[in-house]
Amino acid sequence: MNLVIQSPAPIADSHVRPLAALARSRTASRIDDTLLRLVDADPLQRPDVDAYCGTHALDYAYIEPRAQLSDFGLVAMDMDSTLITIECIDEIADFCGLKAEVAAITEASMRGEIKDFNESLTRRVALLKGLDATALERVYEERLRLSPGAERMLEGARAAGLKTLLVSGGFTFFTERLKTRLGLDYTRANTLEIVDGKLTGKVIGEIVNADVKARTLRETCEKIGIDSKRAIAMGDGSNDLKMMAEAGLSVAFRAKPVVRESASVAFNFVGLDGLLRLF
Repeated sequence: MNLVIQSPAPIADSHVRPLAALARSRTASRIDDTLLRLVDADPLQRPDVDAYCGTHALDYAYIEPRAQLSDFGLVAMDMDSTLITIECIDEIADFCGLKAEVAAITEASMRGEIKDFNESLTRRVALLKGLDATALERVYEERLRLSPGAERMLEGARAAGLKTLLVSGGFTFFTERLKTRLGLDYTRANTLEIVDGKLTGKVIGEIVNADVKARTLRETCEKIGIDSKRAIAMGDGSNDLKMMAEAGLSVAFRAKPVVRESASVAFNFVGLDGLLRLF
């Protein structure tokens, strides 16, 4: 396998020999200051490589030597804390003074401590009852920011011929705006019920939980005529695990430990455009 080492900052020369030794690689190629490729690396050395990279704030990935981004046909992304830097529901709750309470439920759900995502979402949305719907617009305009490298990653994926899917346990208010803004091909999310300009504390229709995310990835792959193993799935919380398991390549982005342990690749330090640099 190729072992790809990335960092947001220049990788010091002093890291090259220790990494090559740990990976049992005889050939190290410096692609640029922040990217290093070790050829013929032994994947069984992953625990040692993981420990070294974690200590030195480096991201690593084992990649098939001949793999190309164009081998894939779809990149599927979670929204909150993956494509964007915030958890939208937590920020909405801030407008009714309940951010800490809602954020605690969000965090427990993402770590996998609350097993029933439907219950978790229903509890959080219920706390928003009576809030003026203008709070959604304020969150989008004032607080929503794209994760580092998001636009570059999407441009690179499109250039390689991939379709894009944003599938979220969050809300259509945000996914639809991002679809237009970023030129995404497909989106799936939850719809907040709004009556007379206020949130009712309810979600309309089927809740987008882990099973629905996985199903949406499969259905999108069928729609564009590819096997799900030609999909890339990116996420950060336990609600993304089933979707990530369907894909041929899974990327944990700034993710919870349970997700990092299950993913093909973890980006703890670099931006989303680290995906392009794997190949």
